[in-house]
Amino acid sequence: MAQTMVNFRMDDELKRSMEQVCKEMGLSMTAAFTMFATKVAREKRIPFEITADPFYSERNIRYLEKIVSDIESGKSKLVEHELIEV
Repeated sequence: MAQTMVNFRMDDELKRSMEQVCKEMGLSMTAAFTMFATKVAREKRIPFEITADPFYSERNIRYLEKIVSDIESGKSKLVEHELIEV
């Protein structure tokens, strides 16, 4: 089977952490990514659940943009307050 090189960028700390975990499992990162790619190719899906963070929903982004606009236009202002512990 012909081999090919795959390059991509990853956060340095994430890479070090993954290398350590792979080492503890007796795997190389190449083996781990090959296992992942094999499973994706066989099942035609990502082999774990992926969910969107609702913070980044279109509705929430529009809401946050409106708040920023209101603050920038002087319609609203930020006020400091003391936190109350309950």
